[in-house]
Amino acid sequence: MFKRLTLSLLLAATPLLALAAPDSYRLDPVHTRVLFAVEHAGFSHALGTVSGSEGVLVFDPEDWRTARLEVSVPIQRLDLGDPKWNTATLARNLLDGERFPEARFVSTRVEPIDPTHANVIGQLTVRGVTREVTLAVTLNALKRHPLPPFRRTAGFSATATLSRSAFGVDGWASMIGDEVQLRIEAEAVRDRNAGDAADAAPTEAPGTPTAPAHSDTPQPVQETTP
Repeated sequence: MFKRLTLSLLLAATPLLALAAPDSYRLDPVHTRVLFAVEHAGFSHALGTVSGSEGVLVFDPEDWRTARLEVSVPIQRLDLGDPKWNTATLARNLLDGERFPEARFVSTRVEPIDPTHANVIGQLTVRGVTREVTLAVTLNALKRHPLPPFRRTAGFSATATLSRSAFGVDGWASMIGDEVQLRIEAEAVRDRNAGDAADAAPTEAPGTPTAPAHSDTPQPVQETTP
């Protein structure tokens, strides 16, 4: 009798536990970008970006402590605005992009600050060296995307500061500053298997044209050299 009652309670609780589980999201590589700034010979701060990052985020906005993040950043897509500068930065005496084509961040814990801010601490691996890094994260929005396929989307901004020499990127110390400032803009789309009614496409009136998938993707245009 007692065993049957216990089993019944567990079975009844299973749907509630499933509903309480954090949702899983995947980074949108088109709308996720890493910006870095590093001192250039004391004259200025060189700015570069890396696009195309991919990863998985497990996130419950009601409980940031349960969040988990794993991201891979394609170092070879680094862009400093000049092909020769890109090549020099990816050379063996700096990022060594041929042997280490990606950086990786894996969160280890999250320290909530308020409903939209938290520190995300994790292990960052660059050039084969792993160090602990803290990301100061802001949740910008968590809602259904207004464009097809209308998936629930989370948008974040994050910043961090690190030492490049701590990761073995110590070439050209007299020309390139050691401190690297990071700014990250990211969008993550909820996995389809985690969808619910909030992700359903809105009902359109008869005759209303449907927007094409990925309609926010800009079309190629012919650029002119300034």
